[in-house]
Amino acid sequence: MRKLYRWLPLFLLVLLVQGPVRAQRVGVVLSGGGAKGLAHVGVLKVLEKNHIPIDYIIGTSMGSVVGAMYAAGYSPTEIEKIVADPQFQYWVSGKQLEDKAFNYLSADPSPGSLHVGVAIDSAFRTRVTPNLVNDVNLNFVLAKLLAPSAAVADYNFDQLFVPFRCLAAEVFTRKQVIQREGSLADAVRNSMAVPLVFRPIRNPDGRYLFDGGIYNNFPTDVMRAEFKPDIIIGVNVGDVAYKQYPFKKDDELLASTLVFLGANVADTTAVGPNGIFIQPDLEGFGATDFDKVRELIERGTKSAQDKLPLMLSRIQRRSDTVELAQRRSEFQNRAPKPVFKSVTVQGLKANQNAYVRRFFQREGRSYTIDDIEEGYYRLAADDFFRNIYPRIRYDKAQEGYNFSLDARQNNNLSAEIGFLLSTRPIDNIYVGLEYRFLKSLLYSTAVNVSLGRFYNAGQGRFRMSVPAKLPYYIEPSITYNNWSYQRTGGLLGRDVQNTLIEQSDLSAGVQLGISPNFRSRVTLEGAYFGNQDNYANRKEVSSSDILDRTSFRGVTSSLRFTRNSLNRKQYPTAGRRALISVRGVRGTESYRPGSTSVLTDKRTQDHQWLQFSGTYENYYPLKDKKSNWGYFGEIMVSTQGRFVNYRSSLTTSPSFTPLVDSRTLFLDNYRSARYVAAGLRYSRSILGKIEWRTEAFTHLRYQPVEASDDPLNQRGILKHGFDRPRLTTSTGFIYQLNPIGPLAVHLIHYDDSSRRWAVFAHIGYLLFHAKSLE
Repeated sequence: MRKLYRWLPLFLLVLLVQGPVRAQRVGVVLSGGGAKGLAHVGVLKVLEKNHIPIDYIIGTSMGSVVGAMYAAGYSPTEIEKIVADPQFQYWVSGKQLEDKAFNYLSADPSPGSLHVGVAIDSAFRTRVTPNLVNDVNLNFVLAKLLAPSAAVADYNFDQLFVPFRCLAAEVFTRKQVIQREGSLADAVRNSMAVPLVFRPIRNPDGRYLFDGGIYNNFPTDVMRAEFKPDIIIGVNVGDVAYKQYPFKKDDELLASTLVFLGANVADTTAVGPNGIFIQPDLEGFGATDFDKVRELIERGTKSAQDKLPLMLSRIQRRSDTVELAQRRSEFQNRAPKPVFKSVTVQGLKANQNAYVRRFFQREGRSYTIDDIEEGYYRLAADDFFRNIYPRIRYDKAQEGYNFSLDARQNNNLSAEIGFLLSTRPIDNIYVGLEYRFLKSLLYSTAVNVSLGRFYNAGQGRFRMSVPAKLPYYIEPSITYNNWSYQRTGGLLGRDVQNTLIEQSDLSAGVQLGISPNFRSRVTLEGAYFGNQDNYANRKEVSSSDILDRTSFRGVTSSLRFTRNSLNRKQYPTAGRRALISVRGVRGTESYRPGSTSVLTDKRTQDHQWLQFSGTYENYYPLKDKKSNWGYFGEIMVSTQGRFVNYRSSLTTSPSFTPLVDSRTLFLDNYRSARYVAAGLRYSRSILGKIEWRTEAFTHLRYQPVEASDDPLNQRGILKHGFDRPRLTTSTGFIYQLNPIGPLAVHLIHYDDSSRRWAVFAHIGYLLFHAKSLE
């Protein structure tokens, strides 16, 4: 017994030494690296599949995004599903989500290509808003995904499914910030605020924090200090410092030096002598290649598989798959139900905060997550409120979540500039200005002008936006358009032979617009219009001829439904657009004959008609993801009758304009008060960003007005029944030259005697204001 007691301390010492070996604690460090951080998902998949435990996790930048989701209880498979979802591309790119954009605030697409926002305060100090990635989608998704787990952990990162840390940088004092508690979404958002890419958010303590990779992109030292694990698995997708100057590679690396300088580089030995360092082979991938999700995850998977024998030999402890899944499920089930008890707004003046709160409507005493999401995206539809940040926090006393919004004025003055260069004399310059001011309601005033040889226009509008359960706006506006249709010579010719038709229209009215759901808009409009057309009654005109003049003035009203989710305002390849319109017109025609008219006296005539129109286009991607096809349909039914002569009947009639340059041509066979049309579009990506686009349309006119063979009958003949089908085709190449707009060249065929075949090229957007009766 004495010998037993003598050896007992030594035996207990051996147990204490061997105990930690059997209970090895494993810490995983995930570096930053932009899109390359998606490789972390593949590494986590391999670790779980092979029962390698993860006891602690630390991340920086993109590593913090993946690490936070894992720490929040999402499995690697669930994380992969989230980042592989097509909507993920909208989160990281800042593009509007197709099903989360409201059109009730949107004006018609403009030819502006460069958009500049300026903030002006009450002391007339100005601040130009930098062109950063729009974070509206990203901020809400992070808050929505991470809020339940943060509530379960009571906002202590040690109590998450896996204890977690992420790093941020405080640039003014040049210190790294280790985030251990508070909002998990805030922590992640701070850690990924890459300078000049994502804007930093103002934290509850008043500080702005930036991407943690600035000072520590591979925080193995933080892992040791915070958790003291037995083994560190470090996954680096960022840069590694060169021990010597890379003479043979410096030219190749020159283009990425700014990224290299912008983040702290990894030390490959930082995991320690018994740690595992994983460096996925990501050559050829960039920090912005978020569209290569599958490839990046596969690279991460392969790199972890290559190190698997080493990991299995150094880490003897194994995690039980069934126990892990059960523990994860129990953690997730503890999350409070998504019931929101209150909405608070801060950052603006009292009456302005009240305006913002009115966007969030509820049924009963609480809000659903759908109520919160709809209000958030309705608010963000206006560029004035792009600088908003959402927070979701659980309130134990109220037994529900609070949604708080940090709303700060973004751009109250914005400017748009665009230009068009073409192989025909339709070159144009566009300038637009808009100023917004917020009181108890949001008001905006805007002006824009277009200047060119073919098209000149000016527009002024004032809008009052009213938030409600069904938000609406009231907008008085005035628009002037002037069109000069000209003959030109040659492919690149600029010689104007004759001005055959010149049209101008003026409309002044009021529009009421509402948005019943995402991407839809209903408008009710009433307006006064005054149109004037100058034209000749024959094709050959001399400089001494006096053109006929038809003036048509009156009132019009319309009810219009629009739904638009197209991915581009010109040459779309995805989404759909639907337009249904009913319009009533009543006015008086005043005719003054010119030298080409057989009539010698002035005439007046009253007209009134009802018009129905519908347009629908839709695009579908093909399986190869490089091609897509779309179909198009349009119908126009109007009771519009004939005017004094054939030419004035055409100038007032609706026109079928299937191609981008169709509105710049006056084609007799494409103008009619009644027609139906259908078409197909095919587009394929070739040579990178160049697209080959082919389109074909046919349209059929009903009871068209046609010119008489009798030169003394200039009124025209109303034909009975249908005209023959007419074919319109186009094929060409398009390159999206951002931010300028499309660069395109087409071979075009129109079924009209005045223009059969043509080669047409342009750079910039070919977009115009709607005419007064369109």
